[in-house]
Amino acid sequence: MAVARATLKRKSRYTEQDLLQMPDDGRKYELVSGRIQVVPTGGRHGWIEFILAKKLGDYAKDRFFGFGSSTGFRVVQGNIRSPDFSLMRKERLPQGEPPVGFIDGAPDLAVEIVLPSEDLNDLYRKVLEYFESGAQQVWLLFPDRKQVYRYTAPLEVEVLRENDMLTGGELLPEFKVRVGELFE
Repeated sequence: MAVARATLKRKSRYTEQDLLQMPDDGRKYELVSGRIQVVPTGGRHGWIEFILAKKLGDYAKDRFFGFGSSTGFRVVQGNIRSPDFSLMRKERLPQGEPPVGFIDGAPDLAVEIVLPSEDLNDLYRKVLEYFESGAQQVWLLFPDRKQVYRYTAPLEVEVLRENDMLTGGELLPEFKVRVGELFE
């Protein structure tokens, strides 16, 4: 039996329009330096995203919009990144509402759930792009190690282990959760 597949004609440089035309095949895509990249995900990945959204939801609802991994943000160098979970202050959005398409700038909080197969150079590049595009914090969650790297600037990182408390800092002053709870 033949299987139909949506494919893009190979180009030297892809655009936002090409990204929008990617097939709905269960994969997550980003536009990076004119290339379309597949970003790894999976069941545990989605579960951790759900847990984080539940825990952050009550703290963020009045001042922020929360976004899942299917939301694209236009960051520096024309890249479109899709953090696994993110929060953006309402006043940073046009008319205080999420746009239909991609969002200009990075979210205030970008969270990436890191799988062992991910390229660490690309991950650190994402952290830098988020900060250069307006992020206040970036959290890298490492499920296999039960650790969170909480960045408050590109080179300012706090490594939190399973029994440490992850806080929202100045961005979400009331928020705190034991790191291990994110991976249960």
